[in-house]
Amino acid sequence: MKKLAAVAILGTAALAARRYLTMRDAMAAVPPDMRNPVLPFVSGTITRRNLPLYRLQSQVRTPSGRGVTVTKRHVGDSAIRVLVTTPVDGQRQRPAVLSIHGGGYILGSPQMEAFATGRLARELGVVTVSPDYRLAPEHPYPGGLDDCYAALVWVTATAGDLGVDPRRVAVGGDSAGGNLAAVVALLARDRGGPEVRFQLLVYPVTDALMTYPSVRDNGQGYMLTDDSMKWFVELYLGERGDPKDPLVSPLYADDLSGLPPALVITAEFDPLRDEGEAYGARLQQAQVAATVSRYDGMIHGFFGMGAIVEAARPATAEAARVLATAFSVSLCVWMPRRSPGIFLATSPTMRSISCGRVPPLVSHSTSQRAPAFSAAERQAIA
Repeated sequence: MKKLAAVAILGTAALAARRYLTMRDAMAAVPPDMRNPVLPFVSGTITRRNLPLYRLQSQVRTPSGRGVTVTKRHVGDSAIRVLVTTPVDGQRQRPAVLSIHGGGYILGSPQMEAFATGRLARELGVVTVSPDYRLAPEHPYPGGLDDCYAALVWVTATAGDLGVDPRRVAVGGDSAGGNLAAVVALLARDRGGPEVRFQLLVYPVTDALMTYPSVRDNGQGYMLTDDSMKWFVELYLGERGDPKDPLVSPLYADDLSGLPPALVITAEFDPLRDEGEAYGARLQQAQVAATVSRYDGMIHGFFGMGAIVEAARPATAEAARVLATAFSVSLCVWMPRRSPGIFLATSPTMRSISCGRVPPLVSHSTSQRAPAFSAAERQAIA
């Protein structure tokens, strides 16, 4: 019964998101007393006792879609597993993206993000490699980080077998995955490791001390809460981790120069908003070619909701555009039936593929203005 209720509430939120202009408006359409139970792991109700149940749920594989093949591999002789998604046209020397899933360091899996990585592989013509890294609390820092870096080294070392161009490898991730992607890029620089062409950091965790105002301002009422964030960090750090360690909080790195170009995407009503933007600013100060894009009206997790939330699609389009530019590739889009268009002109059926020049970015707001909601509306949402 609880599962049915959760599905019904999520469906309501999805329909609301289509009707309203922003995710914030959509959240307001969900009854306040029913918001947190939709996703207990972001409301602080998850415990060590029920964590295995949520992990089992996150192992459910989403469909990768047509036009790609998905294989499970091991990183060398290690126990680290990766999910490799490759376009089916047989081309070689493709760019690659090391795509690192989120989940607060304690949840998530490559299978859960198979739809997103399949779409990325199909539409950009790249190979995506998703590491199934070790999770806390059983494997606290630096277990998951070590796995992700090992996966990057493996991608370049086995580039020929994977059909990958080792000079065109990017890292990317969202939330905790964005943190790991940023730190993997730091490690590659400092260890003289593989060349990383680009960083795609979607609302990344960069400050484990959680010192920025958005943690307080957006810490309740928008799915991801400040309480759950604190718990995730505690489990990830374990007994050895230091929240000011640059390999935990890249914002505290003394030197960010020499890192690959980056796109940092943030959401207006995300607790992680300020620290992501602060990291982007630090990259820019270090003369790294970094773009910071805040999407107004959005909440944590919006980036992966483009299939049902039209307002989330410009962020996906921006990410595709900058990756295509970094890789010097064209953008090919398999458009759904009656689609309003995500990247390129609409194609009439699922059997149609549109390829061509990368289009201009869909405009979006990056303003710092206060939300245009009344006090009563804000109270209802919170």
